[in-house]
Amino acid sequence: MPRARRAAPRPRRLRRTGVALGLLFVTAAPATAEVVRVVIDRREPVLGGQAFGAAGAYEKIVGRVFFEFDPRSPANAAIVDLHLAPLNGAGKVEAWADVVVLQPANPSKRRGVAWLEVSNSGAKASLRYFNRAPSAAADPSAAEDFGDGLLLRQGLTVIWVGWQWDVPEREGLLRLHVPAARAGGGPVTGLVRADWTVDEATPVLDLGHRGHRAYPPLDPAGPENVLTVRSGRLAPREVVPRERWRFVAGRGGGDGRPTWIELEGGFEAGRIYEIVYRAAEPRIVGLGLAAVRDVMAYSRNNLRSEFPTEKGIAFGVSQTGRFLRHFLYQGFNTDEQGRKVFDGMLVHSAGAGRGSFNHRFAQPSRDAHRYSAFFYPTDLFPFASRLLSDPVTGAEDGLLRRTREDHRPYVFYTNSGYEYWGRAASLIHTTADGLADVLPLPQERIYHLAGGQHSVGAFPPPGGSEVPGTPAYRGNPLDFLLVLRALAVRLVEWVDEGTEPPPSHYPKLSEGTLVPPAAVAFPRVPGVASPRVIHEAYRADYGPRFADSGIVDVEPPVLGPAFPSLAPQVDGLGNELSGIRTVELRVPVATYAPWHVRTGMAGGEGELSDFVGTLIPLPANEEERARTGDPRPSLEALHGTKQVYMRRVVGAVQDLVSSGLLLPEDVGAATERAQALWDWAVARVGASAPTGH
Repeated sequence: MPRARRAAPRPRRLRRTGVALGLLFVTAAPATAEVVRVVIDRREPVLGGQAFGAAGAYEKIVGRVFFEFDPRSPANAAIVDLHLAPLNGAGKVEAWADVVVLQPANPSKRRGVAWLEVSNSGAKASLRYFNRAPSAAADPSAAEDFGDGLLLRQGLTVIWVGWQWDVPEREGLLRLHVPAARAGGGPVTGLVRADWTVDEATPVLDLGHRGHRAYPPLDPAGPENVLTVRSGRLAPREVVPRERWRFVAGRGGGDGRPTWIELEGGFEAGRIYEIVYRAAEPRIVGLGLAAVRDVMAYSRNNLRSEFPTEKGIAFGVSQTGRFLRHFLYQGFNTDEQGRKVFDGMLVHSAGAGRGSFNHRFAQPSRDAHRYSAFFYPTDLFPFASRLLSDPVTGAEDGLLRRTREDHRPYVFYTNSGYEYWGRAASLIHTTADGLADVLPLPQERIYHLAGGQHSVGAFPPPGGSEVPGTPAYRGNPLDFLLVLRALAVRLVEWVDEGTEPPPSHYPKLSEGTLVPPAAVAFPRVPGVASPRVIHEAYRADYGPRFADSGIVDVEPPVLGPAFPSLAPQVDGLGNELSGIRTVELRVPVATYAPWHVRTGMAGGEGELSDFVGTLIPLPANEEERARTGDPRPSLEALHGTKQVYMRRVVGAVQDLVSSGLLLPEDVGAATERAQALWDWAVARVGASAPTGH
């Protein structure tokens, strides 16, 4: 039967109080709270008071939240360098963050469940991912910013809070303002590393990753500042003579600090450059984990909360999906008062990673891909939730080892096919040697969004995305967001009502759907290069103090043996067999590869491109198939006519609805998308329509 219901928003017993000061509202918390003050800069109705179903009208709160963290609390013991932060008169460490909240304006219509998005690089993704908004607005205000209002129609309180100190300098991004570590009144120093895959020659490079704030060098002329260059990810490093390069002030509106580097003759396309330098005053980056914890604790436990809730769900995507895995690994789902923080988590596109979220001189945006941002502390053992052993080092650990058993949340791990190729996702459900399956815990679900790239690609494929000499396009438009919407509702139901969600769907060794990369039976489509490599997680040595103290003494790290990364097996068309197969895979008009091989570039030939996949349309008819030598069936042979195709689409859509993997309200969107795919696949190169029956 279709799963269409949801509980009506339940009345809240906690009442909001505050003192009005013009447009400024201040709410003070009890002295024992970690959130000590909330300052509201704006409170305004959403869309002029428009109702969102039974939840009614919503309001938007924009403001700042102020924290005090107790360095003596066991709940904060994992925060690196917290003991070196400046203290206030109460012996606490202070910080503050930007916060934005959407909640039903009428307290009686609030469901009592928070949806707290851990913002990727300070942005707001939830309304785009779950409300079908066309973009992620920095300050959602227009009707299109809210899409179809799904999260709001669920009666949820949607919270965004800054947790990252180094987000780019752009209006509307959420930031956490944290102190720097100092020892005995003097600066703390250490090694910082930055690297670049240079695809186009350039005279300068930014030390910050993707526009994020960078640590300036302590001494621009210091002997510990070393620039190297190499021709491949594991190729030998060559030291660039010191007289050929120098630190320079920021380009395009920088603050005057020397956070760029300039090379005599410029940086050469096709090469990998890497710098290691000494910096001072590392920020207490791990406070981001505590800030997310304490905002949720404030929401659900403070009787004077400006956005009161009873339960909490965290959502993280990519970087912040890895953040939530790190959050769990370091035991942050218990607050300073010993209370549970989140009841549920949707961890999307994190693969097996954690990240640079809590070590000295951490750069949270550094992520470690197959061919960029190499070897940062992202893909580190353990990977799975269960307690497992590393057969090489003998270490025994699990992602939830430090989380109290009664504080373990319900978790959905959702990964596209890209995360298997580009984020080592197989390690979350295999043993460390890659030889056996590992079942998720009862409170977990693992959902493989088969065939998808890291985020949904544009459709129709934009001009210039054609791969020369092939029928392929760079970018994969398989739309897994419709499934993700349904999973969000299923998670809310699990947390709020105890309704069991759909079973896990992911590739397994025991079923032959998870295999070594070389065993993936991808069809030999003329001109299309298939992968010969996959992203790997290494046993990396960052120095003797890293594991216990979070201090990096070895940069770049010394790499030990890699953990085995496995990939989903494919069918005869090259589409992934396992996981949640959307309409695109159940009734295909193309091959949706979650990877894209670098070809025709200055360097990295045969490596994998970051984030993107490949779309390879099927031949429209047998004539085109014969002419191109394509081994895959044509649309004519596979479906016959559009009418047959659409009948199959309707059946696939209904099956997804009955499985709880598609919302009944999204039947039309899924069907229309499938029709558009057919029309495009037939007309893309002026091909004649299939003539079959």
